[in-house]
Amino acid sequence: MNQPVVENRVALITGGSRGIGLGIALALAREGLRIAINGVRPVEEVNDVLLKLHEAGSEAIYCQGNIGMAADRVEMLDHILQHFGRLDVLVNNAGVAPRERRDILDVSEDDFDYVMDINLKGTFFLSQLVAKHMLQMEEPLPSLRCIVNISSISATVASINRPQYCLSKSGMGMLTQLLAVRLGPANIPVYEVRPGIIRTDMTAGVTAKYDALIQDGLGITQRWGTPEDVGKAVAALVRGDFPYSTGQVLMVDGGLTTQKL
Repeated sequence: MNQPVVENRVALITGGSRGIGLGIALALAREGLRIAINGVRPVEEVNDVLLKLHEAGSEAIYCQGNIGMAADRVEMLDHILQHFGRLDVLVNNAGVAPRERRDILDVSEDDFDYVMDINLKGTFFLSQLVAKHMLQMEEPLPSLRCIVNISSISATVASINRPQYCLSKSGMGMLTQLLAVRLGPANIPVYEVRPGIIRTDMTAGVTAKYDALIQDGLGITQRWGTPEDVGKAVAALVRGDFPYSTGQVLMVDGGLTTQKL
């Protein structure tokens, strides 16, 4: 039996102003959710994004801040609660690539900390903050609260020239399971989505490399993935289509990680 959908749900998508995050934000806007997107760019640079979300039928706000900073995380949640009065869905999408790709034997502590502070530490403590809020919410009907972590095939596919990125994404896999166990008694599912090769500004610098690999059969579906592909997957989770799958991983990788002969 499907759970009743509570109208006017609110979703926070970190890193939601571009790339995969924007694809997710637009998909959730079309589902009828009100949207808060987070990023580090000045608000003047995301007005066009807010317009797109409004055109998709959503009330949307921008929460500027670095999730790697404790004060910024608190300010983001306060902004959302002051504006919407609630937060039902957290999509942990914000992430950075290494400033430059280096062999695992040459990565410095500064390079390591830069990636881990945002991709894993910031995600951990933002999830902690939001989860506490969700546990305090009182609803007469199931609210379809949930947390969705956007990790990567790099959680299990080793890239020795960006090891800190791989470690941050594998850590998100365990975070998904830990949160699922902790929040399960409150009927708050936690999911992980692992995108594959997605065409975004983050992958723009390696376009030629992946064009060749895709043509040579890197995945089963021989094309780049798109932010819309990831958005559709997240929308299904947030909609409540998988209520008995908390703690699980949904691959959006065109079959790249499927073993084959």
